Amino acid sequence: ELTGSDAEFDRWQRWYGELASLAKIVAPTMLEPLPARDELRAKVVAATGDRLWQQVFEQPIGQAITETFDDDLVRGVVATDALIGTHTSLNAPELLANRCFLYHLIGNGTGEWRVPVGGMGAVTGALERAAREAGADLVTGAEVTTVAADGRDAEVAFRHGDAERTVAGTYVLAGVAPAVLDRLRGRDPGPGPEGAQVKINMVLDRLPRLRSGHDPAAAFAGTFHIDEGYAGLEAAHATAAAGGLPDPLPGEVYCHTLTDPSILAPDLAGRGVHTLTLFGLHAPARLFAGDEDGERTTRDEAVRRHLAGLDAYLAEPIAGCLTRDADGRPCVEGVSPPELEASLGLPGGHIFHADLSWPWAGEGEERPDAQPGSWGVETDVANLFVCGAGARRGGGVSGIGGHNAAMAVLERAERR
Repeated sequence: ELTGSDAEFDRWQRWYGELASLAKIVAPTMLEPLPARDELRAKVVAATGDRLWQQVFEQPIGQAITETFDDDLVRGVVATDALIGTHTSLNAPELLANRCFLYHLIGNGTGEWRVPVGGMGAVTGALERAAREAGADLVTGAEVTTVAADGRDAEVAFRHGDAERTVAGTYVLAGVAPAVLDRLRGRDPGPGPEGAQVKINMVLDRLPRLRSGHDPAAAFAGTFHIDEGYAGLEAAHATAAAGGLPDPLPGEVYCHTLTDPSILAPDLAGRGVHTLTLFGLHAPARLFAGDEDGERTTRDEAVRRHLAGLDAYLAEPIAGCLTRDADGRPCVEGVSPPELEASLGLPGGHIFHADLSWPWAGEGEERPDAQPGSWGVETDVANLFVCGAGARRGGGVSGIGGHNAAMAVLERAERR
């Protein structure tokens, strides 16, 4: 079913052109010391005018979306960038959706998303090589048990196999979530963040045929949106906030192998195998609290609903396209927020480690990571830094937290 119009497309082009101008201003500041809010506002307004600043930073992003676009589906496609990893209403006054929208639209100064050649493993592999060449000692498969720092000296204790070890140093950079770091320091982290997504990973022998007759290689080359109209997104949030699992469940599918088949082993790529990742929205961790006690879990039901939503657009069930492993089992994996917490240490399964922050110094905040001129990675002691997604301006897999923590260390080292 076709939707939208030429006029809607023109509005899309115009508004995203303005957002691209915003990205050029904001993105470079993410790798600099924290600016004051008024300082960043002056730069944005000078380049784009006051209206865009109001839309993105002052009023709920839902207002800008509904004022700019008329079609519910077009509105929903725009709105999803404000909801990935964020459980909120598009019209909530806390503006969590605005922060999520901003972070998704400013990458590389263009908002362009990129897939690393060779997959994310190629990134960690390059980091490993650089670290070893610089003389670093790498320990994997270890569990950190305590972190202690007093501003001058620091110690990290960890368990590696049957051995307990302690490493002393001048600085500690922690890639774990701030709530996890609090626990490692013997502190009460308080109420934790809550993730709100189901992830479904699939390996396919071939891409499925579509009911529309469109080429699946074209349909899955970008983001494949499922039940993500604007009204449906708001309804799903309301249902989940009230304690129910939305039906239908909104979600979207990415096929990274269409962009870069090198993320597969050569024999799989040669066979035309593809990966699909479905990212489901508005599934907060609290909905899965009793999963460990049931035979048919909320996670199973969420996976069923998501795959049924995908099947509605296909000329054949997705199940018939799944690759089978050596034991004949279909290669499909569903993961809920509590499972992400258990396997990766993400508090509440929150993919950003905590709610995203504005990319400026905190007004009235006394925290060291919120001061103008800080790097947004500081803690209450001078030699302990957060270098992961939970850093101010950290987000997901941007690497911004790591860069800024390294800069903070270099700055401190120069003062010594």
